[in-house]
Amino acid sequence: MTKGRYIGRDGHWAVFEVAERLGRLSAGIRIAMPERDMGRVALKGAQGYRLDRGWSIAPGGLEPPYEGRAREDLSGFSCPAVTVREGEGGVTLSTEGGLTAHVTLEPFGIAWHRPGESEPFLADRPTQAYAVSPRTGALQHFMLRHEGESHYGLGDKAGPVDHTGRRFRIDAVDPCGFDAELSDPLYKMVPFFIVDGPRGAHGVYYDNLAVAEVDLGCTIDNYHGLFRSYAAQDGDLDYTVLAGPGVPDVVRRFSWMVGGQAFPPKWTLGFATTSMAIADADDADAQIKDYIDRCQQEGIACSSFHFGSGYTSINGKRYAFNWNRSKFPDPAATMRRLKEAGMQPVTNLKPCLLDDHPRLAETLEGGFLVQDGDTGQPAVAQFWDGLGYHLDFTHPQGRAWWRNGLETALLDYGVTTVWNDNNEYEIWDEDALVNGDGRPYRQSLARPAQALLMTKLSHETQQARTPDKRIYAVTRGGCAGIARYGQSWTGDNETAWKTLRFNLAQGITMSLSGMYNTGHDVGGFHGPSPGPELFCRFVEFCSLWPRFVMNSWNNDGIVNLPWMHPEVLSQVREAMALRYRLMPYLYTQMWRAAAENEPVVRPTFYDFPGDPRCKGQDDVFLLGRDLLVAPVLEEGAVSRRIYLPQHPGGWHDFRTGEAFPGGEEITVEAPLGHLPVFVRAGAMVPVTGQLDRVDPASDSERSLLVFGEGEGEALLYEDDGDTMAWRESGLRLHVFRRKEGGETVLSLRTEGSHRPAFTEMKLQRVGPGTPVRTSDGEGILRL
Repeated sequence: MTKGRYIGRDGHWAVFEVAERLGRLSAGIRIAMPERDMGRVALKGAQGYRLDRGWSIAPGGLEPPYEGRAREDLSGFSCPAVTVREGEGGVTLSTEGGLTAHVTLEPFGIAWHRPGESEPFLADRPTQAYAVSPRTGALQHFMLRHEGESHYGLGDKAGPVDHTGRRFRIDAVDPCGFDAELSDPLYKMVPFFIVDGPRGAHGVYYDNLAVAEVDLGCTIDNYHGLFRSYAAQDGDLDYTVLAGPGVPDVVRRFSWMVGGQAFPPKWTLGFATTSMAIADADDADAQIKDYIDRCQQEGIACSSFHFGSGYTSINGKRYAFNWNRSKFPDPAATMRRLKEAGMQPVTNLKPCLLDDHPRLAETLEGGFLVQDGDTGQPAVAQFWDGLGYHLDFTHPQGRAWWRNGLETALLDYGVTTVWNDNNEYEIWDEDALVNGDGRPYRQSLARPAQALLMTKLSHETQQARTPDKRIYAVTRGGCAGIARYGQSWTGDNETAWKTLRFNLAQGITMSLSGMYNTGHDVGGFHGPSPGPELFCRFVEFCSLWPRFVMNSWNNDGIVNLPWMHPEVLSQVREAMALRYRLMPYLYTQMWRAAAENEPVVRPTFYDFPGDPRCKGQDDVFLLGRDLLVAPVLEEGAVSRRIYLPQHPGGWHDFRTGEAFPGGEEITVEAPLGHLPVFVRAGAMVPVTGQLDRVDPASDSERSLLVFGEGEGEALLYEDDGDTMAWRESGLRLHVFRRKEGGETVLSLRTEGSHRPAFTEMKLQRVGPGTPVRTSDGEGILRL
């Protein structure tokens, strides 16, 4: 579609006709500027959109309804005034102080400029940038690519953080024991990528939930020069350009556009355990009781226990909303026992009903399973234990039935929350139809929307029962927007050494894609059970990610538990203690994720874009802006080489305070149980002495560790850890530092009405530096 003609304005949209030849196979391309730093392009065929709605766009948290948000709906955006100027061979769209789009009519293409920049930061390929197949419905978009550009994002993709030169399938499957370097696709469908290079950074998001492919320089074609492309099997070409100009600008803006990150209750940051083998066992209830007792004996702080799906089993097969009363004679008593031990119960739940499910007749009578369009019968899908049918979360009656199941089969027994699992909706029936809240559409147009709506429903069902509480929701599958409901993770990883290295990159990739509450299955989910060294390194590696859940289904049936290798139990405890000590800092970063769209975990180039050695540094990560975490990733290693980014004043070892210059590579000792962590010079890190639980009501000890010299500010966020009042009453403690008379002087400003269990913060200089005091000469900051 190479020839274009400007038609005129339609509200906030500028409308063009595009075609192979004008008057033949024409479609409309609509361009809008939702924000000064965002451009939107939507291709609308002669018969309209193939799917006229979406579920991912939620600017500033403006929640879409279950039936979806109309594709051309721009509510929630500021929609600045756009000036349109027609010229010879083209049209220019511009906003005051914002983006400019130069539209060339033949060959049709769009070039995007930031204010004051003569060169476009993003431009369509000058040769056939847009293509639509009238035969198959496939569509393509081609953009210019330049040497020296890096590419990030696309959700939970495997391999290095920089995807340049690779091609990825935007699809979702259940890849148990996947290779974290090579497997594709994985669980989530997020067609959003970031381009970073000499022209700065920008992002592109395609609001299309059909199966697609993103090519980031894998294809070389002499006739077209360097390019990258997006190609979808179906659906609509509807993309948003995010202007940057830095990677942080793009990441924060994308998170804002798709609804942000839910702020979880504080207990979810504690250590948790799950295992399929425990819930699958004939004596599952007894094993859970033993687990509770063993945690107390071994001094393991555990905040939640996640039930594998075995609690639903009948003759070894899994059936949603069923309790196996042989394994769990009194589910409510089991939940009480866990809560009394300080462990919140979380239950796995899958959206596929096997063809012999005890309650299948109810769903058939209601007609709220995903249907086969030809037969009018439920669409058949392969599942774990046989063939089955998927619940349709776009059907109001289906949602009501599922909500009733959540309430009566789980929440009424004392279950705290639901772990939405195996929700990739692998329904390969191309005739499958969903209800669409009364406006049916083909399932292939929006498979991951089912996972998003499943998680939305579980979140809202819990919220309705406890409207004053913050909700913890978990999902494995989904699309852009799932973070606004809760947590996800990298999935059923392989028990292998290389999993550590590439799960690290995968987690960073998820963070750059707007999923800030993430982590990994500690110890590896599938494969041989980990040996002592690998197990300990897994615990260290996972200990400073937001999600810290030990999950396994090992080939030999051995369950990953903290004490599985007694010879490294003390080292496992050490790694866990580090997490609990840093809980105030970690919790503050989670608050920033929810309040400011700031990722908790990020690559070093996020905060140090001017340091060329930070690009491609996939073996460390930043936790917030101040901590650099360098896990040991190689078998047999007892030390680590680490490149410390360029930073005035350098870096300090978290434990010893030893100073190191920035911009240099160092080697540090890293015996088992010792996770190398470095602190940016000038940072102040809040820590707690509460290492045996996560309980704000009794967390009465707070210290502030001071590293290096200079002036600056630290933020500590505190609240009750549980309620929805966090936006109004949460306490923000701003600590300011300055040099005065050869000493470091700290002062405190507070915002918010919450009063924590502690009333003061002890000041502690770590490593070399001037003495630390308050303006009153004390070593304590009083609230």
